[in-house]
Amino acid sequence: MGVLTRYILGELFGPRVGHVTSDQTILYLDLPSNMVGSFMMGWFGVVFKADISNVSEYLDIALTTGYLGSLTTFSGWNQKMLELSVSGHWLFSVLGFLIGFFLVAFSVIFGIETAKGFRWLLRRLKMSSGSENCRFKINANAEGLKHHIAVMVVLLLILGLLWGVSGVLVNAEFKHGGNHAHLWIACMVGPLGVWIRWLLARLNGRGLGTTGLLKWIPFGTLIANVSAACIMAALAATKKFVNNRDCDTIVTGVQFGLLGCLSTVSTFVAEFNAMREGMHTWRAYTYAMITICASFFLGILIYCIPIWRMEECQLLGGHIR
Repeated sequence: MGVLTRYILGELFGPRVGHVTSDQTILYLDLPSNMVGSFMMGWFGVVFKADISNVSEYLDIALTTGYLGSLTTFSGWNQKMLELSVSGHWLFSVLGFLIGFFLVAFSVIFGIETAKGFRWLLRRLKMSSGSENCRFKINANAEGLKHHIAVMVVLLLILGLLWGVSGVLVNAEFKHGGNHAHLWIACMVGPLGVWIRWLLARLNGRGLGTTGLLKWIPFGTLIANVSAACIMAALAATKKFVNNRDCDTIVTGVQFGLLGCLSTVSTFVAEFNAMREGMHTWRAYTYAMITICASFFLGILIYCIPIWRMEECQLLGGHIR
């Protein structure tokens, strides 16, 4: 569902409909989905997180790690900046990171503040989920287990349905190539990216080594974002060298689905905002710089340099002929 929403927002604001975002400007195609996902993370991943967990921890994970993590993508953002750089638009790349980061960071702040306002309004109307009459409580272990199982079964049914539909549509559209084919491939491989990111999230708060050095850095999220950005860059370079329709369709689907879901902006900016509001504000900006700089510089090595070498060889070959 996150992949589908990201695709729809990209189409609505992209050059085909809204003409707001594009591949040639600092307003990259995934910016609207990153902003919307970050805003919603302020609601469901920060302010109402405890209330949702009281209903079901699985529902909380499904909304934040699953849906919002898939709706936003760091690897797609990083790749668009690399593509601007390889064309010589270095200023656009720098501004794309600066303005893009400002917009998603403000989106999560705006989401938190509007959610707090909504909670205050509910309390004024005596309808708050925190009131005694409306609070969801799972007191009995048996009742809690039944509740969790019910939520998990519903979510698995939705996943199975979407997976089945995507498989049928991939089979029908693959021979034609294009956007529809890579979208349904993305929907099929997207859940794998979510599961890997969920497993990596267990590294958050552990630090390095037995002493737990640098515990304040969420290494799970950092590894997910940087690794997805690197693999995204490698696959983008592969498409350039192979230049085949079927290869383009498969690789684009894996990039949009698997790597788009493996990386996340909503969790990244939520962690940044939590650090910014803590006692050590510098940690937030250090974490953001490490994530962005590591992904971009590794992407230059993996994507930009091979493309420049290929273009140089083509130019030399043209002069020889």
